[in-house]
Amino acid sequence: MLQKYGPDRSVPAAVDNAKDGREGVGNVGRLSIIRLMINHFDIAYGLGVGVSAPYWLVRPSARRKILSAFRNRMGRLGEARRDPAKRAVMIHAVSLGEVNATASLVKMLKQANPVPHVILSTTTETGFARARQLYGGMANLTVIRYPLDFSKAVSRVLDVLAPDVVVLMELEVWPNFLRACGRREIPVVLVNGRLTVSSYKKYRLIKPVAAGMFRRLAGICVQDETYAKRFVDLGANPGRVLITGTMKFDTAEVAERVAGDDELATAVGLYPGVEPIWVCGSTGPREEEIILRAYRRLLATYSRLRLVIVPRKPERFDEVARLIEEAKFHCVRRSATVGQTVATVAPSSASAVPPVILGDTMGELRKFYSLADVVFVGRTLVNLGPSQHGSDMIEPAALGKPVIVGPFTGNFAEAMNKFRAAEAVMEVVDEGTLVETVSVLRYSPEEAAGMGARARAVVMKEKGATLRHAEVIVGLLNRRGRKA
Repeated sequence: MLQKYGPDRSVPAAVDNAKDGREGVGNVGRLSIIRLMINHFDIAYGLGVGVSAPYWLVRPSARRKILSAFRNRMGRLGEARRDPAKRAVMIHAVSLGEVNATASLVKMLKQANPVPHVILSTTTETGFARARQLYGGMANLTVIRYPLDFSKAVSRVLDVLAPDVVVLMELEVWPNFLRACGRREIPVVLVNGRLTVSSYKKYRLIKPVAAGMFRRLAGICVQDETYAKRFVDLGANPGRVLITGTMKFDTAEVAERVAGDDELATAVGLYPGVEPIWVCGSTGPREEEIILRAYRRLLATYSRLRLVIVPRKPERFDEVARLIEEAKFHCVRRSATVGQTVATVAPSSASAVPPVILGDTMGELRKFYSLADVVFVGRTLVNLGPSQHGSDMIEPAALGKPVIVGPFTGNFAEAMNKFRAAEAVMEVVDEGTLVETVSVLRYSPEEAAGMGARARAVVMKEKGATLRHAEVIVGLLNRRGRKA
């Protein structure tokens, strides 16, 4: 059952009152010629690019990122098209995590009657690569780059693909895009919505602009009541705000084992059940150094403990390999063992320093989690900025693993509240507490197993948000069909 935010929570879905998100939007007929010719957001974006040019032109990484955006995200779709005979839903997922969260939603939309054409757009390189991996070759599904919020780039995408409904994941709202959808009477709905404290403060600084954007949304499906209050405070229509939970629980597959984990273990020289395995997944800058120092300390007590590090971003694989070698460990790169059926390294012994495994392939983190006795989830121990506070701890929890995280988990605040309430996660603040916590979980396997079981129970209990989101989307899609 969908829960409506506000005093009257008896209405099960916001789409009944949404008017396709056109309230207060207006249309081309009411715009003056001058306002059509002058787009203040385009001017602001252009000035921003120009003013920041001295910075990004002299920094190779920033320059590549900016030039890549202008090359790939100006709405030039090439051969990308959609079936004009079908209704179309455009889902925008910014990066890797949001793309992964779309899997269950896309599956549910493909079960609608009639089946819509799905357009999946994404912003980052890793997100685009993951989208192609998940959906490449799938019938009635098109993967594109989300356009930069210049009016011409947005118009090119909407004119060519003409979606009937647009779905934005979490918090990806842009003024030109929403205005263009409003002029075309395309309803836009936000799903899995959240407003972190830092985002909320930033939007308050531009509250008139934020209010204008949020009031254009046909529906705002948020993860919890705290987020609902923040959206309403920034100007969202309370009648369109629904508390639906987080889709991230639906993405995680509850299982005892993951197919292919034995083959992976054999290839890289891991021996689950014989030696304890500590997997550190989705790690970020400066975390690997802390982990390697902690591992060196832990080996003094647990000489057969094995360490696996899987960095969050592929572009950091070589960097992390160097860090492992500089810490005086031999590094076994997973990419060097692909296709092997026998490990090139021998089992570790009490007298030998075991090699560290580097997970430098895409799509195998879950297999590594399946092999783990203890899991540390990265981008949580070092403050990398609000947009990178936390990686997905739900996935290893669904496998019943004891999970350790650091203090920076804002991107998974809703999930963390659930895990804390169930005493299903352990939190650390620095290298010392990380060492202590891994030691406790190794010394007390019963406590580790109990914590993993509680974590899995939380995941199972919290599933269902994707279905609630799909109901809202299909409702908007059906209304569009009746009006067509």
